[in-house]
Amino acid sequence: MPIGLATLYPSPVIGHRGACALAPENTLASFRQAARDGAAMVEFDAKLTADNRAIVFHDDDLERTTDGTGPVQDITFEALSGLDAGGWFSPAFQGAQVPSLEEVLDCAQDHDLAINLELKPCPNRVEETARVVLATAALQWSADDRPPLISSFSRAALAVARDLAPSWPRALLCDNLPDDWREQAAILRVQALHLGDEGLSPATIAQVKNHGLAVAVWTVNDPERVRFLLAAGADAVFSDDPGAIRKALG
Repeated sequence: MPIGLATLYPSPVIGHRGACALAPENTLASFRQAARDGAAMVEFDAKLTADNRAIVFHDDDLERTTDGTGPVQDITFEALSGLDAGGWFSPAFQGAQVPSLEEVLDCAQDHDLAINLELKPCPNRVEETARVVLATAALQWSADDRPPLISSFSRAALAVARDLAPSWPRALLCDNLPDDWREQAAILRVQALHLGDEGLSPATIAQVKNHGLAVAVWTVNDPERVRFLLAAGADAVFSDDPGAIRKALG
């Protein structure tokens, strides 16, 4: 399948960690909510447990989104599975678990969701995380499936993705456009830059687009700002409530 905009972004609105305004982020409930709300694509974060299981989780530590404590990389998958990853958000989600990467990929395929898989390694586990996550994802993909979009703030992780999964599209994540973005885009052979919304201007979007790269913007929850960014040339935005943004866009 050739890599084009429709492959990178089947919709201009991407669910950020699922539909994390409505359900606990990076849980199966959040991805199912995004699907119910009509999202065509979701973004999520992947990292490793102590026993090298690929999981979907954002933070390096457990405290913010579970009832556990300590670094994620120090807990086994079995122990992690016993934690509550939903009660912090709402009593309605009490008992939600941190999902394995396999569970999230199954969920995405069951609901026909395209995915943006962000490599989010814990400290000192960059290349290892990229290798295990990509190998896990590859077991569930056939050549005929829409390829996952692999993104990361880590240039080293994207280099592993370039070498191990060259046919899968890649995006470099940045808070702001770095001075060496052209050089890094060429080295990592990325198809897109994913840029933070704060301070992002139409001129910056045009600069990247004129270089032949796609642009997606994170995280945008104001419909008027979404309209502005898309009119300025952004190809997609990440939103915590993709259903509401889609409805607002009409």
